Amino acid sequence: MILEQVATRLNTTPAQLERDSLRLYLERKLRLVESELFTLAHRYGVRTVAELDQAVQVGRFHEPEAFEDYFRFDYLEDQRHVLLDMVGQL
Repeated sequence: MILEQVATRLNTTPAQLERDSLRLYLERKLRLVESELFTLAHRYGVRTVAELDQAVQVGRFHEPEAFEDYFRFDYLEDQRHVLLDMVGQL
């Protein structure tokens, strides 16, 4: 009901309002994920989780200090791909 009222007041269709709202929501989530990825990448001087893994393997970082960040980095990279895919489908 509120969707139709807002769409009418904004002179658009409910479907267009819903699609635009979803796009904005996904893009906001993507910016948050990318921001956190940038922070982790900057902390370790890498661009990807694979580079972080390699840095740990060659001894630039000790595994215990990078353990949680490694899994967070991996999760965020996956979320980034999912969000990009969803935005692309709109």
